[in-house]
Amino acid sequence: MTASPIVLGIESSCDETGAGLVRDGRLLGHAIASSMDEHARYGGVVPEIAARAHVHALTPVVRRALDTAGLSLGDIGAVAVTTGPGLSGALQVGLAGAKSLAYALDVPLYGVHHLAGHVAADTLEHGPLPDPCVILIVSGGHTSLLLVRDLARDPIVHLGDTLDDAAGECFDKVARVFGLPYPGGPAVDRAAREGSARAVTFPRPLTGPGDDPYAFSFSGLKTAAARWAEGHADGELPVADGAAALQEAIADVLTRKAVAACAAHGVDTLVVVGGVAANSRVRALAEERCRAAGITLRVPPLGLCTDNGAMIAAVGDLLVRAGAEPAPLDVSIDPSAPLEYAALHPVTTFERAA
Repeated sequence: MTASPIVLGIESSCDETGAGLVRDGRLLGHAIASSMDEHARYGGVVPEIAARAHVHALTPVVRRALDTAGLSLGDIGAVAVTTGPGLSGALQVGLAGAKSLAYALDVPLYGVHHLAGHVAADTLEHGPLPDPCVILIVSGGHTSLLLVRDLARDPIVHLGDTLDDAAGECFDKVARVFGLPYPGGPAVDRAAREGSARAVTFPRPLTGPGDDPYAFSFSGLKTAAARWAEGHADGELPVADGAAALQEAIADVLTRKAVAACAAHGVDTLVVVGGVAANSRVRALAEERCRAAGITLRVPPLGLCTDNGAMIAAVGDLLVRAGAEPAPLDVSIDPSAPLEYAALHPVTTFERAA
């Protein structure tokens, strides 16, 4: 039986430049370069800085991924790239590089939805996704509950999404109020180790009777945390307690709704993915509640939770093996693409006219 082609995946949607190599569901090697330190002084990602960093990092990152896998460019049989959502300039850099490689190597190109990449990241550690499974995506810009069957072939069903701030955005913004460094999620996680989650009572948004059981809202929680911090303006702010309480509130809402979604839809596997899946309390509480409910929990290793090229290669590998059509030559980007399918092959009206 002939092995599937080796898929090179390229990720450049935000501040990480990633390249990964996958064949038949197995990760062969990957590499990441981050421009996070350049953004830290501004308290968030600056799109123009990110795009320029991708220009400088893309070729070295692809070379490092190939070296890690012991491969050369000639071994690549397909290229997959994030075409959305994300920062427009950053996405353009990755797509331009992917198109160049696919053209030079005369191999097919696949556009990939960034969030589908996060979902597929788990398969590199735990194997194929069960059909069906519930996916909880938690990141800086997205918080969603999904029902997934065949990731490469079937439409992705949204059970619920955030109505305003995503969980990661809440972490970042509250961390800044607390005087913690960027990125806020890891900083809150570290500070929370020295605090008590019971010291402050923060709200659990959209968890009351009559609320949408699968929708999320973190704007009110962000405001509540900011008001609490303002209440200590004349004294020392107990940052560790605030961080622990904030983390507990977010983890409580996320895991409560995710486990409820599994029970309601008769699904026995929950997969938690995205940057916030690296949060220690989210992981611990998800494990505790899944165990109590008889649900299998799957979470990617820490290195595959944040943005990376391996997850994009994983989707490309699934698409290749499913016999999906490659992207057209004039494939473009969609910075605000909704998550409907794993493949994302947008073509702009301007490019069609040209």
